Amino acid sequence: MKKYIPNPQDTTGIRLPEELESLVEAMAKNVHEVWAKTRISQGWTYGETRDDRKKKHPCLVAYEELSEEEKVFDRNTAVETLKLIMRQGFKIIRDDK
Repeated sequence: MKKYIPNPQDTTGIRLPEELESLVEAMAKNVHEVWAKTRISQGWTYGETRDDRKKKHPCLVAYEELSEEEKVFDRNTAVETLKLIMRQGFKIIRDDK
């Protein structure tokens, strides 16, 4: 098997506008919710420590109950997704309808 070397697109030059800060947090929470829903559907439940054999995970809690370290992981996913969207030439515009 060929060694996998991750090669994400370079988004270091992309700066998110301030008005997207609330979107980052909403996306981070949703990233967690989607992950948790998937895990639960696979039979995982909350456990104080991660146990893959028993399908227990300490992060199967509401986003607000996650440690700051876990929230940062989800925020980074959101930020990098938004940066990639912008790098690809798309604009994110709020529809205030």
